[in-house]
Amino acid sequence: MTTEISHADLEQALSLERFGRYLAWADGDRGRALELYTLNSLISESLYIPLQMLEVALRNKVHAVMTEALHDGWFHDDGLLLGDRQPDQIAAAIDDITRDGRDATPGRIVAEVTFSFWTAMFGTPYDELWKTTLHRVARKPNGKGVLRKDFAGPLTPIRILRNRIAHHEPIIAWNLAKHHGKMVELTEWLSPAAAAWCRQHDRFDQVYPKDRISLAVIPKAEE
Repeated sequence: MTTEISHADLEQALSLERFGRYLAWADGDRGRALELYTLNSLISESLYIPLQMLEVALRNKVHAVMTEALHDGWFHDDGLLLGDRQPDQIAAAIDDITRDGRDATPGRIVAEVTFSFWTAMFGTPYDELWKTTLHRVARKPNGKGVLRKDFAGPLTPIRILRNRIAHHEPIIAWNLAKHHGKMVELTEWLSPAAAAWCRQHDRFDQVYPKDRISLAVIPKAEE
């Protein structure tokens, strides 16, 4: 039995501020606005698998390479992390772990720090570390190595997109096909097995409109 959805009740649950963007895109057509909101939710859900696998593969590969080059607590070494934000992220992760009554082992710290910590490892300040060590994290299918900017460029919008999804924000104005392709590509450079798993279980191509006709009313974002 299908329950009829009251648009007014749903708008109240979503808040006018959140639903208003969809109403504007639909030129005030509440039924169309709900279709767009639903599509945004379904696409966000479909991106979970490639986002999750990229984040996990990225942090584990960086940690493995740095552990091999130094030791498993490499992020504690004086002067290795550049700037203030990443050391603060490590400290916050340790606080969260110990607050739960657990030992702050390197593996737990690696799993606890945020995606932004790992994407920062590919920034310009780490160019020398990339040349000496971090370049080992990835290789293209043809056997060639990758440049730091090959990661740094796509990782920034992917991180922003990930955060928008986590906070239930609209994403359908983005060039999602491009970013989805980059997620899978970067994952393949890190781990072909992880990318193959993504392709087996990834639902993005099933959910995302092929011809974008259903998104025609939405101004495209720059991302």
